Amino acid sequence: MEQTPIRIAQIIGKVVMGGVDSVVMNYYRHIDKTKFQFDFFMDGYEDTFIDDEIRSLGGRIFKLPPYEDGLIRNLRAFRKIVNENNYKIVHCHMNTLSIFWLREAKKAGVPIRIAHSHSTASKGEFIRNIIKFSLRPFSKIYANQYCACSLYAGQWLYGSNFYNSGKVNYVKNAIDTDKFFYSEINRNMIREELNLNGKFVIGHIGRFVYAKNHEFLVNIFIEICKLHSNSILLLIGDGPKKEKIENLIKKKKMHDKVIFTGLRTDIPKIMHAMDCFILPSRYEGLPIVVIEAQTSGLPCFISDKISPEIFITKQCIKINLDTSPESWAKCIMYNMESYKRASFIDEISTKGYNIKFEFETLEKLYQSF
Repeated sequence: MEQTPIRIAQIIGKVVMGGVDSVVMNYYRHIDKTKFQFDFFMDGYEDTFIDDEIRSLGGRIFKLPPYEDGLIRNLRAFRKIVNENNYKIVHCHMNTLSIFWLREAKKAGVPIRIAHSHSTASKGEFIRNIIKFSLRPFSKIYANQYCACSLYAGQWLYGSNFYNSGKVNYVKNAIDTDKFFYSEINRNMIREELNLNGKFVIGHIGRFVYAKNHEFLVNIFIEICKLHSNSILLLIGDGPKKEKIENLIKKKKMHDKVIFTGLRTDIPKIMHAMDCFILPSRYEGLPIVVIEAQTSGLPCFISDKISPEIFITKQCIKINLDTSPESWAKCIMYNMESYKRASFIDEISTKGYNIKFEFETLEKLYQSF
């Protein structure tokens, strides 16, 4: 008799490419779908770049009213779907906001309610931080299972004592390493497409939001140009602060040296075209893009505000975010002098970030309930 897979409600919020949706999709692609199937709860009604793939793999998609336009409407729609589907497991990836959906899941009698921390916080987002810090003490009330993508993310949401008690499951932001194996063909193709031949290409992939610190990145790039005039800054992504960064670059008269690509689905190829990767974030959970960049052989220059697990390879260098853009530029150019592109797939796999092996961790977790 054929086994009916357990359907798990995955609450992922907004699909932004490179965020929580990428992590969940990496696991979904590899998990045994005769045992488990995912239902994706997304914020907003618009089509996303993963919809077709989810359906092709047997998953279902539920589009909820945007919670920013009215949380009650969103939760009411969620409650109705949960009541109709008799879920055993609800896995919520909404960080401090998870309490709202997990509360509805508990009221509906869902036995396993997982809170999953993917981020931390930083000074500078006043309203956002008021919400985060107000909700954080309640993060364990409606959940009865706990996950985190990194040390910092786990300690921030659940508290150091709770995290260190062993009650938090460490689910790594694993990737398909084969996709990021360096290809000279891909490099030449993208560099030709974007007119990058002969350029020193500095890359950044991320949403245009406060956490990513694009203003500081632009200032680093200006200092790099003083040391290497033939440099180009390649910015991949979208987000609410994009226009502000575009205006900043025009003001600095750097518009002929910066390329905005928008969202791209060919991230591995884009990374092959880069010469280095910079992420001066104010805070993160564990950015999957840095795992990808290291796998592709890129030297990475990363803020010290990111959880220490991210520094896997010898070419991933931590820089104090409190130092000047000039100091960042000098560090980057100094390390680029001895840079030789190499494969780091073995190191990435050894540390547990190869999804071909790591997906079993999530399977075992679900099977334990």
